[in-house]
Amino acid sequence: MARKSVLLAEDEDGIAIALEYLIAREGYDTRRVADGEAAMKALEEAPPDLVVLDVMLPHRSGYEICQSIRRDEDLKDVKVLMMTARGGEVERRKGLALGADAFLTKPFATADLTAQIRALLGGEGGCMNDSG
Repeated sequence: MARKSVLLAEDEDGIAIALEYLIAREGYDTRRVADGEAAMKALEEAPPDLVVLDVMLPHRSGYEICQSIRRDEDLKDVKVLMMTARGGEVERRKGLALGADAFLTKPFATADLTAQIRALLGGEGGCMNDSG
């Protein structure tokens, strides 16, 4: 069975390096991009199983990217985990309303991140929605 792939869209190097390491350690193939345009290009070239998406990205926001993913029939199976340092309830609601599967507020515990990724990439059936 092919390894699941994760696209990490994060513009801060320090954070990106740590996240890349964590995700790879979980056994997923990881690609990293540092801005919104590169994220869109990477999604078109090789859709990942999951996008770990920072809200604040140069050129295109995480919200725009999430919206594009949800509008694109070819990307309908891609899971989206959004994260932001501006951890207001408004941001979280907006991300989920635009179709994010999960939302984390920075700083977050690495265990929370890996648990979310495992859940989204098919822990027990891979279904996290309360709507069933």
